[in-house]
Amino acid sequence: MRRFGALLAAGLLAGTLAACGGPATQEMESAQAFAMDTVMVLTAGGGETGTALQTAQGELYRLDRELSRTREDSAVSRLNSAPAGTAEDVGEGLYGLIAQALTFSAATDGAFDITLAPVSSAWGFTEDAYRVPGQEELDALLTHVGADHVHLEGGTSVSLDQGTQIDLGAIAKGYASDVVASIYQENGVAHGTVYLGGNTWVCGGNPEGDPWRIGVQDPARAEEAEAYTGILRMTDGFAVTSGGYQRYFEEDGVTYHHIIDPATGRPAESGLTSVTVVADGTVGNGTMCDALSTALFVMGEERALDFWRSGAYDFDLILVTEDGRLLVTDGIADQFQPDETAGYAYEVVS
Repeated sequence: MRRFGALLAAGLLAGTLAACGGPATQEMESAQAFAMDTVMVLTAGGGETGTALQTAQGELYRLDRELSRTREDSAVSRLNSAPAGTAEDVGEGLYGLIAQALTFSAATDGAFDITLAPVSSAWGFTEDAYRVPGQEELDALLTHVGADHVHLEGGTSVSLDQGTQIDLGAIAKGYASDVVASIYQENGVAHGTVYLGGNTWVCGGNPEGDPWRIGVQDPARAEEAEAYTGILRMTDGFAVTSGGYQRYFEEDGVTYHHIIDPATGRPAESGLTSVTVVADGTVGNGTMCDALSTALFVMGEERALDFWRSGAYDFDLILVTEDGRLLVTDGIADQFQPDETAGYAYEVVS
């Protein structure tokens, strides 16, 4: 079963679109794109709004063409199909993104891994042809998994070891949100929103001068469009959610979700049902939030909170656990209002 977030997971709550930073009677402009298998919604007010939105749309489609593993003509597909050990020129942007991905992999002890592509395909998540692979098949595929199988050759060239393929699905939308945020800034957009599936970036507050309201999807009620664990209020920042409810299938009464543990090749059994990573609106944090939301889901509650406390990166967390707890780190506790009707035991973590 496949789910496209119904605005939200995290995403923006509907509201009046008037010019941010200006009179409430001045309407904001909006645009949509369908890229990276996701409905993407952009709104902006102030500055060169039309240029910003048009440029952002073009970049989202360009990134889709460049980063998609399922497009035969993409830069990622060309790298994946190149002979083993052959240096492939992937261009400056993709080279930089792969380098960042390898850094996140090292920082999370491999919990984030872009080389899971063949494993994800074995489960059918890439092709929407779901199946449960046998352990022998997974063990064979796992010999090709790991950041050490990806080699930055210098300049803009990358090579892969035999049998290794990459999939940037766990970082691409975060990177795209950074690209759009940069476009907004270059065009003087004072206030706006960028919603790319479970990846949200906001700037400048809402038309009334208050923070934007971002709903965080309740995994237990994922089929309901407006069922939230709570509301996060932000003026300028990123919020990225990863959850097993976003894409999954069932077989013989067992549910298998799409977030694969690189250590086992199987859907992560971490005791978490969703992870939302929150950071300020600095360009670059979208990529970080996207990568960490996946990695921390795999790591589970204890390791995720230890990683947060380590200070390796500057972010906050909203964790939903299988045993019915809602954990929010103290850096954003005053910005988050839990939904008491959701039934979770709410805890602020320090």
